Amino acid sequence: MKNLTTPIVIFAGLLLVAGCAQEAAPTTSATTATNAPTIDGSKFLLNEEPANVATVIEAREASEDGEDIVLVGRIGGSVNPWVEGLAAFSIVDPTLKACSDIPGDECKKPWDYCCETHKLPASTAFVKFVDNDGRPLKADARELLCLKELQTVVVRGKAHRDDAGNLTVLADGLFVRNTSKPPTSEE
Repeated sequence: MKNLTTPIVIFAGLLLVAGCAQEAAPTTSATTATNAPTIDGSKFLLNEEPANVATVIEAREASEDGEDIVLVGRIGGSVNPWVEGLAAFSIVDPTLKACSDIPGDECKKPWDYCCETHKLPASTAFVKFVDNDGRPLKADARELLCLKELQTVVVRGKAHRDDAGNLTVLADGLFVRNTSKPPTSEE
């Protein structure tokens, strides 16, 4: 049994990667086996990076509630930046260093930014993909949008501010930035 486990795990991983690499086909009102509506994540994926991109820190300082907003960040900010069962996650300003950006750091979950905890509250935004009525989409963001921790994403949507000054983006578009392009302070 031990010899069979490794090939099965590798095969399952390849299927997952292949699924995320394929372009999602548009869906109609089809339903899954559980009769939950199928959501077409491809309609949220942008082919080009939007203009006038702000960093998370800039957006937290300048955005007004209800304002159109475009910001860039890296997925992370906690051990689990995802909201289970919803198309929602947290992003961190790209100027902060994940543990994996620090030579010699061997943190097992570098997306938690444990080396930058004192800066996280002012450098984090919450992203929530919503339907036409403003309700969060009931689909895991990792599967719906083929995302993973530490990816740099550009998010487009409406700013939502709470009384504590926290920023949530009610998102309608996402561009996954090529990781070979480093963030600049001009974005």
